[in-house]
Amino acid sequence: MNKHKEGYKEEARELLIELESSLLELEEMPDDMDLVGRVFRAMHTIKGSGSMFGFDDIATFTHEIETVFDFVRNKEITVTKRLVDLSLLACDCISKMVNGEAVDEFEEKEIVESFRQMLPNTEALVDTEPSSFLTGEQPDIHNVNITYRIRFQPYSDILSYGTNPLLLLDELGGLGECVIIAQTDAILSLKDLNPEACYLYWDIILTTTEGTNAIKDVFIFVEDECELSIKVIDEEGSLYSKEEYKRLGDILIERGDITAEDLKRVLNSQKRIGEMLVDAEMVEEDIVQSALAEQQHVKKVRNERREKAAASSIRVAADKLDTLVDLVGELVTVQARVSQAASSRNDADLIIIAEQVEQLTGELRDNAMNIRMIPIGTTFGRFKRLVRDLSSELGREIVMKTEGGETELDKTMIEHLNDPLVHIIRNSIDHGIELPDIREARGKPKQGTICLTAKHSGTNVLIKIADDGAGLDSEAIRAKAVERGVISPDAELSEHEIFAQIFAPGFSTAKKLTDISGRGVGMDVVKRSIEALRGSIDISSQKGLGTTITLKLPLTLAIIEGLLVEVGGGSFVLPLLAIEECVELTREDIAKANGRHLSNVRGEIVPYIRLRETMMIEGKSPPIEHIVITEVDGFRVGFVVDQVIGEHQTVLKTLGKVYENSKEFSGATILADGSIALILDADMLAKTAELEERM
Repeated sequence: MNKHKEGYKEEARELLIELESSLLELEEMPDDMDLVGRVFRAMHTIKGSGSMFGFDDIATFTHEIETVFDFVRNKEITVTKRLVDLSLLACDCISKMVNGEAVDEFEEKEIVESFRQMLPNTEALVDTEPSSFLTGEQPDIHNVNITYRIRFQPYSDILSYGTNPLLLLDELGGLGECVIIAQTDAILSLKDLNPEACYLYWDIILTTTEGTNAIKDVFIFVEDECELSIKVIDEEGSLYSKEEYKRLGDILIERGDITAEDLKRVLNSQKRIGEMLVDAEMVEEDIVQSALAEQQHVKKVRNERREKAAASSIRVAADKLDTLVDLVGELVTVQARVSQAASSRNDADLIIIAEQVEQLTGELRDNAMNIRMIPIGTTFGRFKRLVRDLSSELGREIVMKTEGGETELDKTMIEHLNDPLVHIIRNSIDHGIELPDIREARGKPKQGTICLTAKHSGTNVLIKIADDGAGLDSEAIRAKAVERGVISPDAELSEHEIFAQIFAPGFSTAKKLTDISGRGVGMDVVKRSIEALRGSIDISSQKGLGTTITLKLPLTLAIIEGLLVEVGGGSFVLPLLAIEECVELTREDIAKANGRHLSNVRGEIVPYIRLRETMMIEGKSPPIEHIVITEVDGFRVGFVVDQVIGEHQTVLKTLGKVYENSKEFSGATILADGSIALILDADMLAKTAELEERM
């Protein structure tokens, strides 16, 4: 039961995300009944499953909101901003209940009372809800007794999902006068019986005033785990009603328990319909065989499709995926050692086996990585609520647009992106988007726009946060930087370099503090967070037109492409993401620089850092060294190494506690020969060297 409870919590969290997104869309399109249906179904599933698994507080609370949205479905209540506001607050309360957090009792009662006050005093007559979920059915008639024939035939594995069919039948019985007959013809003999399978199905005759919607709502969260048939067989006030009812044979045919042909065969001992048609020379035998083949084929295809759909996806705990990726990482390392051993022994058979292992390991690695990839759209959807609440709080009119939500990124990466994106969007709202009257005075539409986009770029993902606000004031940023002593008054900086100053700790040009920003905390945290993900951040802005912040991130954190280099016999790895090129550094080049760490690369002066000196590695440098040129904060910086070994697929390993405060290294990896190579953090090495030079 605990396993099923955890499964409910996970499902409820997903439903709450979907619910919040649907509510925000509904606020923009209040007449969209499909959205109303989505909201109602999410509420009903949370309530129904909650009741089933013992979360009575969630079920009781959600029932109040569900009731209001049932009236919305019936067009008795209109969607307003107040209704959406209350529903979003209710989502927050449900989320706390799901997570086991304390809920303010007064707040909970206030929300429930507010929903109850929205209920109309008069009952609706007709439900004309056009939701695609209910298309094809007659409208519900309230205050009119309708008798329904219902067949509820759950799939045999329904019990494995934690569903108790008897609870559904009890809920159905609460809708009106009800007769329930259990059908036992599918029960196997005791020796063949599976105790975890469901062999029963039920026929229900129900007379109720609640309508078709209420019946479907009972089964809404098991609709993919059963066959369900609901048909009207009697209606109060019908002109065609008679005291006598249908004959037994007609009822059985109509229910599908027998066919008309079956009835005729029993009554008249006649042949099958196909044989009868052939004997009557109405059709040829081949035509009948063709029709039978079509019937069997379609039935087979539909069964296969249903079975495939039922098994198309499974839930897997995140820690299991992490363990899988860790094991694949270990396998990649072992495979590299096998390949090296095979090559060194020059054993043809072993080389062939090593190549096959390498190919299989590569496919396994790619598949393991793909399993962890999830669309970023779910994360994007969470920020719509943030934009809505903050824009209302700050008196702005802002609409948020998203593109590329289907772009996939490693789940770990997405988890770490939430806080940086929150900081950036908060700044866009507070500092970027102007107040409506100011925008109008500047010839802009009153409503500002924040656009959040994602797209793949090679082995990276680019995430852009663009607003059409006031843009960055380069002069104000420069003046603040001079005031803080970060740059000298006569320093010549490009606009890109000036914009980079906002990432300095404590930097802010805000003239007054707000609850949202202005305290100089945020953008430095954003930069550190993105760099910790081995990504980069870039800013472009035009004063008066807006600002675009671009995050460049690798697809995954578990395995990276790196450049393996050697310094003094030690191995190091530089992430390939930031490397632009490698050039030679000779004794002659060093002499021309007159002791300065500068190199002329095709007419461009590139400063470099000698890793041998930085790492305090003893020994003499080789006559010809190599400069690995990277880009750091928009500048080209070189790292001098003894030798460039080549590209290397690096499985990341975290450093031990002894090295946890070492900023120059972002991790380590194990090489094919079993030795360890440290992974260098190019950004931190460059900044450390710059600070030492200033001192």
